Amino acid sequence: MAALTLHPDRLLPIDAGVRSIARRLYEAVRDLPIVSPHGHVDPRMLRDDTPFADPTSLFLQPDHYVTRLLHAGGVPLQALGVGEEPLPEDRAREAWRLLCAHWDLFRGTPVRYWFDSELVEIFGVTERPCAQNADALYDLIAGQLSQPSHRPRALLRRFGIDFLATTDDPADDLAAHAALRDAPDVDTTVAPTFRPDRYLEIGRPGWPEKVKELGGDVGDYAGYLAALEERRRYFVAHGAVSADHSHADAGTEPLERHEAKRIYRAARAGTVSPAEATAFRRHMTFEMARMSCDDGLVMTLHPGIHRNHHPATANRFGPDTGHDIPTAVEFTHALQPLLARFGTHPGFHLVLFTVDAEVYNREIAPLAGFYPAVYAGAPWWFLDNPSEIRCYQAAVTEIAGFSRLSGFIDDTRAFCSIPARHDMSRRLDAGFLAGLVAAHRLDEDEALDTLAALVSDQPRKVFKL
Repeated sequence: MAALTLHPDRLLPIDAGVRSIARRLYEAVRDLPIVSPHGHVDPRMLRDDTPFADPTSLFLQPDHYVTRLLHAGGVPLQALGVGEEPLPEDRAREAWRLLCAHWDLFRGTPVRYWFDSELVEIFGVTERPCAQNADALYDLIAGQLSQPSHRPRALLRRFGIDFLATTDDPADDLAAHAALRDAPDVDTTVAPTFRPDRYLEIGRPGWPEKVKELGGDVGDYAGYLAALEERRRYFVAHGAVSADHSHADAGTEPLERHEAKRIYRAARAGTVSPAEATAFRRHMTFEMARMSCDDGLVMTLHPGIHRNHHPATANRFGPDTGHDIPTAVEFTHALQPLLARFGTHPGFHLVLFTVDAEVYNREIAPLAGFYPAVYAGAPWWFLDNPSEIRCYQAAVTEIAGFSRLSGFIDDTRAFCSIPARHDMSRRLDAGFLAGLVAAHRLDEDEALDTLAALVSDQPRKVFKL
């Protein structure tokens, strides 16, 4: 069996001189607490603190980064248990065997980097997964998952997570968050995030019934706005720091109030057209910025995803199962109405994320380099890999400087990958800054101050922690 080890210099620069600087920088921040202001960990998992059922339910089933690559390699999603929790032990073990037998599919991907880190550092695995050792690794990990040391809250403490944001429906009662705040053995701040997309997309099937879940009188447009504002206040009272938005585009053109009322009535009646629904959603993105100016929630925006690209997979397995695909996106014209009104508003923070790497230096960095409200969100999803992170570092800082970066966000449902993802970011930031020191563009003390700020201070500042 091939050994599984973690090289101490992984992801650091190849040049020996630059690498030595990067080592010093990285060592200074490697153990700093993790700040995770955007992600998708289920707070009920932490509230209940139930032991993880098996390696498959921990590593494989919830992680579309993993399942999509296996699916592309010919492994059916049903064989991986996607959308079926919990799996009986025999099927969970068989899915794990498929993962190990197809380990080669992850070569060169960030998924492989995260997997290696998790297996070695959390579970003490010393052999590279393969078909021959799949059962032995399953038993090794399953045995640890049954121990108190590997229950969710114990791992939360072990990972050194200081702040963890979840992503939540506006109609959620946030009971899990309340329970975690009162739990004596939870030192991490676990905060909800207001995610209103489904209530703003008025053309989606079932919206007239869905909107009633907001509570209040949503029979007319004024009541709808009031209900959204009330739910935002509820989230703020329960510790929320941000509101998260993801739509097909970044449009923010406001409507005249009479037109917004008319379209809302049509949506309630089920007669709204696709063009009207799009215009209303863009108007409501503008309104969400207005509300953020009023209640202080940081606004994060990540447009440009074609959701559920494969209808048959969506129908059978549901959303977030690996077939959301990036599209090109435009920010400059789309955001102009919003930024003209709110871009210099005191206290308004707008964090722009993208999966279109070409817009970092063309649009996001120039916007962040002028508007006090705008920050360049870290590479995420398809871009949270070493090559794209390095491009982002150069593209944005050359134009807007380090102070306009969001700090790293992990955006993950895979709980055990959080420390691995943040470690990757710290190593890459250390390498980038070491290059600036070696090129005599920064002194080493400046690089260290900058790196510490990116790891800890910057996300706290941007997300108002």
